[in-house]
Amino acid sequence: MSEKVLMKGNEALAEAAIQAGCRHFFGYPITPQTELAAYMSKRMPKIGGVYLQAESEVAAINMVLGASAAGVRAMTSSSSPGISLKSEGISYLAGSDLPCLIINIQRGGPGLGGIQPSQADYWQATKATGHGDFQILVFAPSTVQEMVDLVAGAFDKADKYRMPAMILADGMLGQMMEPVAIGEADVKLPEKEWATSGHKGKRKHNVINSLYIDPNVLENIVVERYKKYETIEATEQMSESYLTEDADIVLVAYGASSRIARSAVNSARELGIKAGLIRPISLWPFPKDVVAKAGDTAKQILTVEMSMGQMVDDVRLAVNGKCPVSFFGRTGGIIPTPAEVLEEIKKLAGGAV
Repeated sequence: MSEKVLMKGNEALAEAAIQAGCRHFFGYPITPQTELAAYMSKRMPKIGGVYLQAESEVAAINMVLGASAAGVRAMTSSSSPGISLKSEGISYLAGSDLPCLIINIQRGGPGLGGIQPSQADYWQATKATGHGDFQILVFAPSTVQEMVDLVAGAFDKADKYRMPAMILADGMLGQMMEPVAIGEADVKLPEKEWATSGHKGKRKHNVINSLYIDPNVLENIVVERYKKYETIEATEQMSESYLTEDADIVLVAYGASSRIARSAVNSARELGIKAGLIRPISLWPFPKDVVAKAGDTAKQILTVEMSMGQMVDDVRLAVNGKCPVSFFGRTGGIIPTPAEVLEEIKKLAGGAV
């Protein structure tokens, strides 16, 4: 483990990507993720990498597609409205079975909304990143160190399954400064026999494409892709459980909201309320198995989000009616406080605490 340094979340993400072997970054500035692109603009030329500020978010994601098709590790970053503009290209990447890393440092919405933290892009990331039948891998860090730790794994899994991966953070984590350790990685990038990197007369031409005129061919390809998704759902769920063994009330929260929820759980325990926390780390695949298990023993489940309630739908599906599932959230860029969450816990506990 290398010595820890104080870094802003956005910059830590950029350095972690470099250490994970990313040498091709294409982006466009938007608050609150601009520091990530700015960091890449300084670092990439010094290490023989490519930094390109595209003319638009649409151009940036299509540059990622081209670079990924050539077999290199490619990355882009943006914030909520920018991700919407990238959605067509993300669908093309998924339809072409191409790996890449996309960073979304969420801000309030809809529309231009505001520049404060939000988690209102959960549906977009996990249900509808673009048109068509497809999924992408989605990971949700809760600390700056975890931002760093998830980057290499996201690249590796994107390569393994040949699909886009996203790190879904928010303005709070992107702007936050914490001590982090970023080791100099000994990266061994996988061979990509499918890449359009030149055949030199030694193999057949590779073609990267997402267009299939024959509907039967397209259906067969999509069905095969969903078989891969089933494997991912069975093997790649990631979560952290905190004080859930004897918990009567289990909170489910991810990212920045999980930090607040953990504080509320600690305060509830001090009051004698048996509260616990499940923190999803992979949002797709959603850690439905651990949430379903909590539904077997908990009396109540409470989801905490910086939105009007989006992940709560996946929690309810996982719990499948075993116990009541309720929701508390703030939106528009407002961060809920531990005291507010504690009050919700106390209401669920009967209020007489």
